[in-house]
Amino acid sequence: MSSTTWSVDDHLEDILGAIRPLDPIELQLPDAQGCVLVDDVTVPVALPPFDNSSMDGYAVRTADVAGASEEFPAVLTVIGDVAAGSGPLPTVGPGQAARIMTGAPLPPGAEAVVPVEWTDGGSGGEAATTMRPAGEAPEGASGEVRVNRPVEPRSHVRARGSDVQAGDLALQAGTVLGPPQIGLLAAIGRGTVRVRPRPRVVVLSTGSELVQPGGELGQGQIYDSNSFALAAAARDAGALSFRVGAVTDDAETLRATIEDQLIRADLLVTTGGVSVGAYDVVKEALSSVGDEDVPGSGIDFRTLAMQPGKPQGFGSIGPEHTPLLALPGNPVSSYVSFELFVRPAIRALMGLPDVHRPKARAVLKADKPLSSPAGKRQFLRGTYDSEAGSVTPVGGAGSHLIAALAHADCLIVVPEAETSVEPGTEVDAVLLG
Repeated sequence: MSSTTWSVDDHLEDILGAIRPLDPIELQLPDAQGCVLVDDVTVPVALPPFDNSSMDGYAVRTADVAGASEEFPAVLTVIGDVAAGSGPLPTVGPGQAARIMTGAPLPPGAEAVVPVEWTDGGSGGEAATTMRPAGEAPEGASGEVRVNRPVEPRSHVRARGSDVQAGDLALQAGTVLGPPQIGLLAAIGRGTVRVRPRPRVVVLSTGSELVQPGGELGQGQIYDSNSFALAAAARDAGALSFRVGAVTDDAETLRATIEDQLIRADLLVTTGGVSVGAYDVVKEALSSVGDEDVPGSGIDFRTLAMQPGKPQGFGSIGPEHTPLLALPGNPVSSYVSFELFVRPAIRALMGLPDVHRPKARAVLKADKPLSSPAGKRQFLRGTYDSEAGSVTPVGGAGSHLIAALAHADCLIVVPEAETSVEPGTEVDAVLLG
């Protein structure tokens, strides 16, 4: 138990100094979503892998349609159909055209594609509006087509490699794999990819007074909101989260529950039971869990120079030295503590280079000065207006005002040295995204 007061920065530095990114694993693409790429991925084949048509129409030689107009159309012999993924390609000779679908390879001999709307579609009549299926086209894909406009060479052709060239860098190490990145990996033929897995975070709330939502509240009881908020926040940070409903205020039960959870945890988060009250069960349960052979193991309970969130615990537990963060039980204190300490720890486990929420400088909009305790860094809930570059406090300073938290999208930071902040002053805002 430390008697010294820790600064926010020192506590965070201590946590991040102890966290190592998870070991890489090879995953199938669907399982890799949300994970962080370990190696640069280069393109094995050019995309698209061949010249292909960007329109439904006719593949032609440009000389055959030079000078074509509605009055004097170029009349070409249709020699066949080219569809995306179809077999051998017909060769387009002088005076010939091949019907071609979007995405289909440009056949040999052809230099450009005439959109179907610039032709009669092989009907011998008015300009066509759509491409008919091969079976319904007049005389199938044979007969003649009248072309009403000339085309430049390579018109309506997507060149081989115009998206990416073989050997190009497709994705950089450190990229979080979202839907577009998964799509690119599939497009270049990658079925699996080496990533750091999403960290498994177990969230445990403590308190005999807590009832699960949906249940009946008895005398002196409240609903367990913290485990829901923190499990959701862990998922939002990129983790796989497991919520353990409220554990009763009994040190043995809590210790046994934590030991049970270690099997599926890369990080444990407890909420409640860490301040100086008589029933601070987390402290009691975890004060003796250090491994004798590992210096600095076990959980260190600390007082931080911050508001809300003064009581914090951090250390490692179990045979794998799983990191554990013990947060206060007040709903707002626990959420603010999560944003400042747990979220960066999750991002560090993922191997992300930047673990912090973005910050902005903003002008304080308020009807009176904000007061803040001397020597403590205060975090107030606020709403940020990016266009005006301003921030407005939401609710009061109380650490229990969870309704205000639901309407906030940033934390207003009041530094340790300041006890009052006037409206119109520039402040730091941590953007909660």
